[in-house]
Order: sequence, then C-alpha cells, then structure tokens
Amino acid sequence: MSLIRSGRATSLATSLAAALALVPALAGPAAAAPDKAAIFGIELNDPGVVGGRKARPDEVRRLALVTEELRKALVAGGAVEDVDVSPQAVEITKQAPLFKCEGCAATIAKTLGANLAVNGYVEKGSNQIFNLYVLISDTATGKVVRGGQVVIRADTDDTWAHAMRWVVKNRLLAEPLPNRS
Repeated sequence: MSLIRSGRATSLATSLAAALALVPALAGPAAAAPDKAAIFGIELNDPGVVGGRKARPDEVRRLALVTEELRKALVAGGAVEDVDVSPQAVEITKQAPLFKCEGCAATIAKTLGANLAVNGYVEKGSNQIFNLYVLISDTATGKVVRGGQVVIRADTDDTWAHAMRWVVKNRLLAEPLPNRS
C-alpha cells in the first residue's frame, strides 16, 4: 500500500508544516541589532585648577582603565556595537574636552556612522573623592538619552573600575536603551 494513497503522506506533510511554523515562535522575537556607539575616552576635570590641567600619568592610566571598563560593559551586554573612534582622533583632540563642547561628541559620533555617542569625565573633588559622570547621546538629535553619576571615595584602580561598572549596570543599562525592547 502506498503512503500517498493511504493519506499518511498528507498527514505527515501537514504535521511537518505545523512543526516548522512553530520554530520562529519557539526561538522568540528576533533581537534587534545593537545600536552603533562611539565610545570616547573618559576625561579629567579638575575644577580646582584655573583653566584645567593635563592628567598625571597615574590619572591617565586610570582614565584608560575606566574607559575600557565602560566599553567592555556596554559591548558585553549586547547593548551596543562599538565603533572605532580613531579615524576622528584629530577632531576629538581639537574639540577636547568633549564634556565641555556642547554636543560635539554626538556630531563626531555621527560622522563615524554611530547612532549613539558615549562620553564622560571624572571630576576631581579632592585627593580621595572623585565624581564619575557618563552620558549617552543620540547622534541624530544630540539629546542625552541616558546618563549616570557616582562618587568614587578612594583613588585606586579597583574603586574607579567598580564605580564605572556600577554606573553602567545601575544607570546606563538599568532599562533598555531608547528604541530597543
């Protein structure tokens, strides 16, 4: 007896079609591609010095450390795709400090093809107290879509890195970034 004549082929085909139709539902909704973000280096603001100053070597190292912590935390969580900012190094240097240039970070990020600009700074309060600020701006509008701040109460690599991880987890990514569900 043939499968086609017995109707088994029809019921087998129907069952297979129904199973294949369920595959997308079981996989869940399609994840949106992460936003492209230009993550700029964290800068130093020392308001105790008129006209500002260059960061000391130990501060430069810590600023690089917190910048890398920021980058790793945002990329690892799938929140953003990091865009290389080095093609705009001359413009970044020209506009620095980015936290004072009134939206230039978003403009630079937009020229790099990024949807978001991420920048921040550490403000020195004393030798042991610092404030860490991080902002995420939409490059299309220049508006800040997320921001966070935390006080660092000791001048060590661990406290600076911990502060950055805390800001990312509890302020920047406490909820999904705008236009993402």
